[in-house]
Amino acid sequence: MSRAAERLRTVIHHLDGASASIRASPTSAQTLTYSPPQKLRYSFDTGILTPEQRLFYEENGFLLIKNLVSETDIDRFRKEFERICRQEVKVPGLIVMRDVAIAKSEFVPDQRAVSKLQDFQEDPELFRYCALPQILKYVECFTGPNIMAMHTMLINKPPDAGKKTSRHPMHQDLHYFPFRPTDRIVCAWTAMERVTRQNGCLVVLPGTHKGTLKEHDYPDWEGGVNKMYHGVRDYDPNHPRLHVEMEKGDTVFFHPLLIHGSGMNQTQGFRKAISCHYASGDCFYIDVKGTTQENIENEVKEIAQKKYGMNEVAFKDTWAFRGRLVQGERTSL
Repeated sequence: MSRAAERLRTVIHHLDGASASIRASPTSAQTLTYSPPQKLRYSFDTGILTPEQRLFYEENGFLLIKNLVSETDIDRFRKEFERICRQEVKVPGLIVMRDVAIAKSEFVPDQRAVSKLQDFQEDPELFRYCALPQILKYVECFTGPNIMAMHTMLINKPPDAGKKTSRHPMHQDLHYFPFRPTDRIVCAWTAMERVTRQNGCLVVLPGTHKGTLKEHDYPDWEGGVNKMYHGVRDYDPNHPRLHVEMEKGDTVFFHPLLIHGSGMNQTQGFRKAISCHYASGDCFYIDVKGTTQENIENEVKEIAQKKYGMNEVAFKDTWAFRGRLVQGERTSL
């Protein structure tokens, strides 16, 4: 470890310790009091993250880990995705989403029509991703030892059909989640192939995780917007942004308040990624009525009613039945 890293580790150990005041010896009848900063807010010292990585996440709200998921695993996930798209396997509770522009074309039962699989917790092969030890050891740095897999997705961003519908508006993931505390939630997002600006990589606004949850709704885009692709209504367009280009197997972890999105896929191929949102098993549900999240609550309940024929369903229940314990104890969620 470099000397600089050693110094950072020493600083962080001090930051993680109990806060205290250091009183200097009085000189000229003047007393100087120094209060060190509180411990790091967004991560735990589990021995996995380096001091530099913890400080980077603290300041930016995301962290990229290179080559975390093996090519073998990713190829298995891809094959299972193709089986689902060919309707060779039926997965209970799975939501199959199609690009709003492509869905208007003649349906062909292959992967070309599908833009996203959501809620694959009942598919053993895809759900293996959520329990990969190399993923969970990083997740624990943000959630603590009790880990729930709450939201699963495999994104198959299609070549844009000319309507710019392959974009994903800038948003905060917390808009969709009726559970807290916010800082004990994290997303793991793994590239299943090379992800670039050309095929629609993630775009993040570093540091926005330090803010609050903003109002979201469908953006007014010509050509339409895909279902449940809500966007932040008001954010600073001049805020510095970063395009997160990744290689196959790279994984980015990010905070649920981080404002992020993705651009159009301007290539002829599909851009695949697999992801899971995790939360501490100690998190708890909240009532979102009367808040900026009420619009997504109503939309989710409407979808659940249509899909499962349930007349009365609570927003939190739509999450509780999807959540799966992947490490430790399920104490609350």
